[in-house]
Amino acid sequence: MDIPIPYTSTVRPDTGLYNGKLGMWLFLASEIMLFGALFSSYVLLRAGADEGTWPHGLLNIPIGAFNTLVLITSSLTVAMSWVALKASNFQRYRRFQFVTLACAAAFLGIKAWEYSEKFSHYEVWLATPLDVAAHPELAGHAVDGQTEVYSVIGHIEGAGRGWTLNSLQESNIDSIQIHPDQFHYRVGAREQGKRSKAEKAAQKSKSAADHGDAHSALTIPVSEIKRMSALVPAHSTYFATYFTLTGLHGLHVLGGAIAFAWILWPGAKLWNSDPERYTNAVEATGLFWHFVDLVWIFLFPVLYLL
Repeated sequence: MDIPIPYTSTVRPDTGLYNGKLGMWLFLASEIMLFGALFSSYVLLRAGADEGTWPHGLLNIPIGAFNTLVLITSSLTVAMSWVALKASNFQRYRRFQFVTLACAAAFLGIKAWEYSEKFSHYEVWLATPLDVAAHPELAGHAVDGQTEVYSVIGHIEGAGRGWTLNSLQESNIDSIQIHPDQFHYRVGAREQGKRSKAEKAAQKSKSAADHGDAHSALTIPVSEIKRMSALVPAHSTYFATYFTLTGLHGLHVLGGAIAFAWILWPGAKLWNSDPERYTNAVEATGLFWHFVDLVWIFLFPVLYLL
């Protein structure tokens, strides 16, 4: 005869919580310490960086904002699914959870695309700075009225992932063709937005030929390259912390989605035998999901906007 586990459906008299909820709160306490340490490390690294060396404006703000909206929507559907179960409406609960899983998949898919974009973008540091006046396609790389740029960010023709200066030299490549990306700037989010609007307005007034010239490839001799790196963890401390924080957060999103999927399908038989316990499982998992969403709400402004 199976002995039932106490306080899985009813609350404990000492805490006023059932076991699953109490365990989840304890687990989230450890998660707060984990992400708190990582956020603190990011703040200390940024505060200790030399002036002008911390990258700005190298992330896709509209995509990050859209992903924030996706996760906020998923938090709403998680809450509504739990409300549906409390009202004994299992079909309504399933519909809301389908939306939650769709939001999780969308978030991870968008993040994967964003990662892929970083792996295909390179920054090339130059031994000799380039004059912006002689290279109008570099106008977006100049900061605070600079007339010279010391690095160029964009797509390199024929570049494989992981290209470095050493690999170019070993392959006996004399020069590279890079298409400067006007939407990657070493400036803050507000300045980035102003420049995007100014450049779009300028493009509308240009002829098709001028537009093509503005986006032509820039030839850089390998002998003039001081260093080059894709926008990957090896690029800088900033991207090392960016991939650490967002990668760990992405694993949490994946874990939460797997938990919801298991409860929705294999675990659904518990609804027939013990609906209160099933509802409690959804609520406890929902607490985890809300925490994951809250972490992203902090990650977005810290990494993308500041």
